[in-house]
Amino acid sequence: MPLYETVASKIVDLVERGTFNPGERVPSIRNLSRQLKVSVNTVKTAYAFLEDRRVIQAKPQSGYYVCPRLPEPPSEPEITTPAFDPAVISASDLVLRIMGDVMSPDIVQFGAAIPDPSLVPTAKLTRMLSSEARRFPDESTAYAMPPGNIRLRTQIAKHMMKAGCTLHPDDIIITNGASEAVFLALRAICKPGDTLVIGAPLYFTFLQMIQSLGLKVLEIPMSPTRGINLEALEIALDRHRVQACLLIPNFNNPLGFCMDDGRKKRLLGLLKRHAVPVIEDDINGDLSFSGTRPSVIKAWDRDGDVLLCSSFSKTLAPGYRVGWIAPGKYMDSIQRQKLMINIATPTPTQLAVAEFLVSGGYEHHLRSIRKIYGKRIVQMADAVGHYFPSETRVTRPEGGFALWVEMPGNVDSIALYGLALKKGITVAPGKIFSTTDRFNHCIRLNAAFWSGETRWAVKTLGKIVCQLSRNS
Repeated sequence: MPLYETVASKIVDLVERGTFNPGERVPSIRNLSRQLKVSVNTVKTAYAFLEDRRVIQAKPQSGYYVCPRLPEPPSEPEITTPAFDPAVISASDLVLRIMGDVMSPDIVQFGAAIPDPSLVPTAKLTRMLSSEARRFPDESTAYAMPPGNIRLRTQIAKHMMKAGCTLHPDDIIITNGASEAVFLALRAICKPGDTLVIGAPLYFTFLQMIQSLGLKVLEIPMSPTRGINLEALEIALDRHRVQACLLIPNFNNPLGFCMDDGRKKRLLGLLKRHAVPVIEDDINGDLSFSGTRPSVIKAWDRDGDVLLCSSFSKTLAPGYRVGWIAPGKYMDSIQRQKLMINIATPTPTQLAVAEFLVSGGYEHHLRSIRKIYGKRIVQMADAVGHYFPSETRVTRPEGGFALWVEMPGNVDSIALYGLALKKGITVAPGKIFSTTDRFNHCIRLNAAFWSGETRWAVKTLGKIVCQLSRNS
């Protein structure tokens, strides 16, 4: 056996024994060279050999990491002659039940896409909440009337420069989370009976908003690697009158993809030609595992047609409910809507988040959680690949903490939800991410709650899925 293969076999053995788990870094080329007393070139050849066999993968300027042992993700959907018709959304009691499960401390929270509470910088935020209230006693107890706290809006504008977006503080309105931002955008643009284009599957809370406003939707298929199918979108826009388009282009919920800049620009150009404004949800944009912040579609908007929405709920503190919207030419309408619905967003939390941004604490916090969530995504996906049926397909997100699992076609995700809940585990059934049944064999899992202690839950889900597949 050549020496490089001997070196490679040692790494394979360590991976199989669990010394190095999926997502973990293996020794650098120079360190392994010293440890095994072989040349650097031998280790380079061994690592190239292991890369070809998908045992490890290189990450630029970071090192080599163990690959997940998974089948390939679902391929790009093929669109030939789609027969798109606007669909009316029906309310789902299951959505309310899933969100209610969040309140139970005895359930493994794989259903709702909420951050791990242990990663929230609670102590720091509490200190800032207290100190800012003392520093601004009158302001902290008064309404922060729309557009909201100027210090916070200034920091958001500075932060979004990393996403290629040039905003002035006066371009931003503070909201109660990103959900309210999206809701305000929908109300400003659409009226009951209007048609909205969405990428499917879509975050189920947005579907419930659309239903409550009496809107219809055109579902456009999405690839788990490239995002919305632009050819299908063009066909839909040619056939139907559409009032708006709602998309999550960066680390999509639930598929996890990040659209590249070329596709984002092409998408914006296509929608502009049809005079369709874009509601862009960027709530996961700061959670890139690579550390490189992706651009937003708003970065190429010159006419105010993109309404950019985001919040600090996934990255910082969901209970603070600090979100925002940069609504472009819809500024006056959004501001009026905000005043009518709830007057203002609580001032103390705005002050605390602003100070966290000013102090540099937010960037430091992001560097920490990006690495943790990146590792958890890989390890949870690997566990799904190990315990679920061999036909199972799993997405490979490069940011966020949502994992989309496509099970064998005969598995009913609603049945899985009920059986899993009896075992103390919650999942998000694919059916609630669409107006159709085409994702009924899929589930979304929250990898934020993955750990060695919750591995049993993935194993249990795998057993239930195998049983459902056999009995169907």
